Amino acid sequence: MARAPSPTEFGGGRDVRRTGGGTPALAMKRVCVIGCGAIGSLYAAHLARVAEVWAFVRREEHAGALNRDGLRVSGAHNFHVSLKATSRPDELPDCELGIIATKATQVDDSIAPVGQRFNKGAIISAQNGLGSEEIVAAQTRGYVIRGTTFMSGTRHSDTHVQYELDTATWIGPFEPCNTPYALVKEAAALIVAGGLKAEALQDARPAQWSKLIFNASVNGVSALTGLPHSPHFADESQFSSLGHLLHELINEGKRVAEAVGVQLHEDPWEMNKIGATTNHPPSMLHDIRHQLPTEADFLSGAIAREADRVGVPAPMHTAVYRLIKGREASWAFVDENRAVVAQGKVH
Repeated sequence: MARAPSPTEFGGGRDVRRTGGGTPALAMKRVCVIGCGAIGSLYAAHLARVAEVWAFVRREEHAGALNRDGLRVSGAHNFHVSLKATSRPDELPDCELGIIATKATQVDDSIAPVGQRFNKGAIISAQNGLGSEEIVAAQTRGYVIRGTTFMSGTRHSDTHVQYELDTATWIGPFEPCNTPYALVKEAAALIVAGGLKAEALQDARPAQWSKLIFNASVNGVSALTGLPHSPHFADESQFSSLGHLLHELINEGKRVAEAVGVQLHEDPWEMNKIGATTNHPPSMLHDIRHQLPTEADFLSGAIAREADRVGVPAPMHTAVYRLIKGREASWAFVDENRAVVAQGKVH
């Protein structure tokens, strides 16, 4: 997988073509959620109560189940909705709003076949880390919105999701697309109308960086230790306690954010202390357990690259990033105890 692009690599002043000038009046009546895992299912189900919702999913049987049985939400909210779903790009109509709810590693493949469906609309990128907005913007003429969500849920089946953590989605303009703040507010209002929490921000980077530092630290340590987000992550009572490592990773991330010029929206250490009471397995732990590509390029890798760009040290996140990439490389390594032959020489 190609690494996530740095925000500075995308360039500025994206020419978003519009007729008539000014901010388009979108009236977000048709919404497409791209990817219906736990988070995507929560968006799709809640928004289906106030808008026409399409789910664009990878598997044809997933689309068939949603069309036939609808989507049930249990847990913090309990209800059932009908919606439309497809796995075929040519079946998806033009939409005023899109929400990409895939993993960051899947954004490019997910948006490429349907990006044109949002050319007259807007798309929220709701991934972990940095770099997804740049990928989305390369595939559509529509406006792109930065998104950071703290919702959590458990996907029990293609048609049933359990809503667990009732927290906000923070959204704001993606600057290179010149996304109007009015569209951000319209999207936030629609999400709230569906029964979820959302906040429109003039600048979403402080929120995005808060979660980036939190996620990079927690996911990275979870992936390397095999522990879910447990009380170990906030415990600093002993010299050997894992909380010391988490605190140092978070502080390093804060220093990088300050050097980049971002003042954090929330304290990632406080976020970690709350999360450490859940015993919830982070997404990267699931990836490691199932030998799937991780989001390391978008998390610790993004912090390491930004630190290198602005000339500040980030040895801990760099080490976590490289260790996880080494772990990924180990899954395909088959040459143990075999001598390395290079240019006719045995090493």
